[in-house]
Amino acid sequence: MPGDDDDRELFDDEHPGPQVLESALANTALSEVVSQPPLMVAPSTTLADTIHLMQQERRASVLVMENDQLVGIFTERDILMKIAGQPLDLLHTPVSASMTPDPFTLPADANVAFALSKMVLEGFRHIPLVDDDGRPTAVVSMRNLIEYLGEIYSRELLTMPPEPHQHRFKSREGA
Repeated sequence: MPGDDDDRELFDDEHPGPQVLESALANTALSEVVSQPPLMVAPSTTLADTIHLMQQERRASVLVMENDQLVGIFTERDILMKIAGQPLDLLHTPVSASMTPDPFTLPADANVAFALSKMVLEGFRHIPLVDDDGRPTAVVSMRNLIEYLGEIYSRELLTMPPEPHQHRFKSREGA
């Protein structure tokens, strides 16, 4: 039908759709998504002190550092799966007993798409970001990525017409 292609082209120009998302995922560095420096503790820090720090800072993870080297990550999931309901003395047990040793890391300039893929495929919820010397600079979480994707979608939704499939006219007839 004449004009259908013109209407579709006009709609596509105003609402780019998946291309915007693909571009954002592929071209946005993780350093642009994460804003806070990581929390860090020594392996000998007690579970009680580590959990208290996480609560106080309202964070879901802490990096375990020894001699300026990342040796582990401790997350709220570790609290749930390794500590809750166990007969542990939180005041005397070191975080190293419950941390995930040698966590997978990414450079801060890795893109969002790669991190998201890794998280989904490997079941990670937190990935430490490191600089060229391997020192942690941040931790990207699944929540960070979901919030970032939500911002992209909200921008897209704000530019959508009230009825996305309504017909549009190139010229105003009868005006």
